[in-house]
Amino acid sequence: MKLLVIGSGGREHALAWKLAAEESVSGVICAPGNAGLAHAVPLRPVEAGDVDELLALALREGVELTVVGPELPLDRGIVDRFSSRGLRIFGPTRAAARLECSKVFAKAFMERHGIPTARYRVCDSADRARAFLRSGELGLPIVVKADGLAAGKGVVVAQSEEEADAAITAAMEDRQFGEAGARLVMEECLVGPEVSFFAICDGRRAVPFVSAQDHKRIFDGDLGPNTGGMGAFAPSPLIDTAMAARIMREIVDPVVRGMRADGHEYRGFLYAGLMLTCTGPKVIEFNVRLGDPEAQVVLPLVRGDLAPVLMSAAGGELDSSTEAIGLGSEKAVGVVLASRGYPAAGPTGVVISGLDAAQDAALVFHSGTATGPNATTVTAGGRVLTVVGRGTGYEEAIAQAYTGVSRVSFEGMQFRHDIGAKALAHARTVKAEEV
Repeated sequence: MKLLVIGSGGREHALAWKLAAEESVSGVICAPGNAGLAHAVPLRPVEAGDVDELLALALREGVELTVVGPELPLDRGIVDRFSSRGLRIFGPTRAAARLECSKVFAKAFMERHGIPTARYRVCDSADRARAFLRSGELGLPIVVKADGLAAGKGVVVAQSEEEADAAITAAMEDRQFGEAGARLVMEECLVGPEVSFFAICDGRRAVPFVSAQDHKRIFDGDLGPNTGGMGAFAPSPLIDTAMAARIMREIVDPVVRGMRADGHEYRGFLYAGLMLTCTGPKVIEFNVRLGDPEAQVVLPLVRGDLAPVLMSAAGGELDSSTEAIGLGSEKAVGVVLASRGYPAAGPTGVVISGLDAAQDAALVFHSGTATGPNATTVTAGGRVLTVVGRGTGYEEAIAQAYTGVSRVSFEGMQFRHDIGAKALAHARTVKAEEV
């Protein structure tokens, strides 16, 4: 089958890399792609948010399945448009995509369908948000979330009233996130380890995919501001068979049933960002696609062909057996290399060296890159690359990833040095308890 992958980041590079290597796939094109993808699959210069042009591209190219990477085209109704023309596309409709695209919708949906999540209040003005903050109903720390899409940067975990007040000002008065910050969700701060749980859904059923743990803070030790993600490892050692079954029973299956009951069958990847609290898993957020950088560590663990599974799910015909996905037993660790100043805006066009040497040691997925003068690869965004190591254990995967990182250089490059350390710490704790 011929596939179209939509997007330009590391997630899409990983998707195209995985799908292009499968026996059932005759070809993959990507729109718009990036400098790394240009070496792997044909690119088409159509932006991910341009639904009309993407539809025309899919029709012109005879695409049999489209896989949507980022959230923007989903929010713009690309699945509805493609489906109306008889094209098979893997992803949720615009109505179902509100699970990610509106935090207010997601919280009300969870409340309506009994899905465990944090206590919250919706505020539609800065004055009301500040009044609720000062009421102390949810205590401190408190989580301040922009309602709409904010490129993964619309969440502040405020340790003090002053920090929460600044987040309210930035979102609602300074309009740092545009209309996405016109409403805020003020949320109880849950306590426990955070994990990412992925499932593949076909509107009526879901099968578990792979779990992961992301690292949102910019600096080692989970310090500094939140980012789009500075690295990840998979699978999460916190998700054993019993916990996976509980998450499916209490969270994923109710989402699929609830969406169908509400008239919006959910098809696509479902990403549940969870906090494993002392009373069980609770939803922090939903994403309606694979995460980034989680996709870069999840996809290399899939040993079977993924394309037929996505094709079946897009058509509402998913095999209920998880064996159809063909997961391996390896571990994967991915380290994000970011530009100077990230998560704030920084310089672009900086030449990247050592990519070939890094690829000899690890997988290298491009995010914010472009082709520069004399066929060089240059930076074109905040998160530039994700370097991924694989191994039979986390130690081997970590070593491989950081060997790859050591071979890459560009001016202002920054990265965390502790990606995967949580997995090792958990393993040591389990071993000590067994002794």
